[in-house]
Amino acid sequence: MASTALILGGSGRFGRAAAEAFWNAGWKVRIFDRKEDRLPEAATGADLIVNGWNPPYDRWSAELPGLTERVVEAARGSGATILQAQNIYVYGKGSPEVLSVRTAHAATNPLGRLRIDMEETLRSSGVQVIVLRAGDFIDTTGSGNWLDRIILAKLSKSRLVYPGDPEIPHAWAYLPDLARGAVDLAAKREELDQFEDVPFPGYTLTGRALACLVAQASGQEVRPNRMSWLLLRLASPVWPMARGLLEMRYLWDMPHSIDPAHFDALLPDFAGTPPAEALATAVRGLNGPQVARPNDASRAGGMVSSATSP
Repeated sequence: MASTALILGGSGRFGRAAAEAFWNAGWKVRIFDRKEDRLPEAATGADLIVNGWNPPYDRWSAELPGLTERVVEAARGSGATILQAQNIYVYGKGSPEVLSVRTAHAATNPLGRLRIDMEETLRSSGVQVIVLRAGDFIDTTGSGNWLDRIILAKLSKSRLVYPGDPEIPHAWAYLPDLARGAVDLAAKREELDQFEDVPFPGYTLTGRALACLVAQASGQEVRPNRMSWLLLRLASPVWPMARGLLEMRYLWDMPHSIDPAHFDALLPDFAGTPPAEALATAVRGLNGPQVARPNDASRAGGMVSSATSP
C-alpha cells in the first residue's frame, strides 16, 4: 500500500518539487489548500507532512511560530512524520566555512533566531521530524529566487549579476535533487532518529564558477558583475522585504559549504545531478511557468488539489 504525503506550500519552490518527486516515487500526494482544507483533517491518514510553508521575510515573526505549532499538532493527531524544509540561517554570521550537523546554531540576527526557535519547537514536539536544510535553490523554472530574479536577469546581455564577492564559495541546491533526497529520507524514516538534522550538500560554487557553468549552458560569454545593494538600502524604509534581504546579505560574503558526511552516510547510493546539467536546466527554464504540476498522476493513485501557501 502506497504511503501518503501531505504537502504544505505546494505552490512554493520546495513544495512544488517535493510534490512531483513523491508523486513520481509512487506516493499518494495531497496538496493542502488553505482556502478549502483544515489541517487536522487534511493530515488524517498521512504518513508524512512535508512542510514547505515559508511566508515572506516580513511576516516570519508574526506567522512562523503559529504555523509551526499547527504542523506539530497535525502530526501529533495523525501520527505522521514531519519533513521540514529548512535553510542555513540558524548558523549565523561568522560560522565556519564548512557547515555540518556539529556546527553551532549561533545566529543572532532576527531571521536566524526565528529559524532557531522554529527548530527548537520541532525538536521538543515529541513527533518525528526530519529537517532537510539546504543552500540557495537552483530551480528548473523561473520562480522568483535569487538565481533567476537577480543573478541571471541580465543573461541576455551576457551579464551575471552576483550579490557578493564572486571569488567566495556559496552553497547551492538543485531543487529536483533536494526533493529526491526528501523522498529517500522519508522512505527510511523508521531508521532515523526522532529529530534528524540532515544538511543537503548540493553544490559549492563561487560566483565565477557559476558564471562559467552558465556560459557553458547558454553558449555565450558571461561576465560576473557585482550587484549594487544601494537600491535595497534606499527601499528598506518602505519595503519590509528589502530589510530581510539586507539582513541576510552576509551569506553572499561569508565563505560556506555544506558538509556531505551525514547525508552520504544516510543515503550512500544517492546520485546528484552534475552542476553543469542543473545550470543548463535552469537557464532553459528562465522563461518557464511559475508553477509546475506533479506528473504521472495516474501512477500514484492519490489526491491532488490546488496548491497554495498560507
